[in-house]
Amino acid sequence: MEDFKEISPYEIANAMKLIGKNWMLITANDEENGRVNAMTASWGTLGVLWNKCVCTAFIRPQRHTYSLVEKEDRISFAFLDEEYRSALTLCGRESGRDCDKLAKAGLSTADVDGVPCIKEAQLLLVCRKLYAQDIEKDRFIDKALLSNYAAEDYHRMYICEIEKAYVK
Repeated sequence: MEDFKEISPYEIANAMKLIGKNWMLITANDEENGRVNAMTASWGTLGVLWNKCVCTAFIRPQRHTYSLVEKEDRISFAFLDEEYRSALTLCGRESGRDCDKLAKAGLSTADVDGVPCIKEAQLLLVCRKLYAQDIEKDRFIDKALLSNYAAEDYHRMYICEIEKAYVK
């Protein structure tokens, strides 16, 4: 991926906007279907934990990507420009169980250090999973937040070490 240069994770600016407004694609191999799958996410964090630069993602168990991320030690996160909003919307709406979402969205992939990544990204994070834990109903201090879980389909949280960060 010759268009990219490696940067320090400390050079990443405005994580709130990157994740909450621009959204990200969580990308993993789908070996069973012989392709790569990605899902759009707008909940997550970038920060420092356990003396490591980390990206935290939240995936509901009914999502196809959940089963893929469970099988992988390493995944990637892609942040795309606004021109890819329709591709991000499609990757959040469609299921990779039913179709090749990335092809349908007009996105392409390449392996970076053995991890599938989205070529159209402006920022790529190649990550290694460190920790996973299910969000639990009885752990909520602010019970109003339970309104995000009408179907009681609580996310699994993944804390991933940022091994490498790349920008175009």
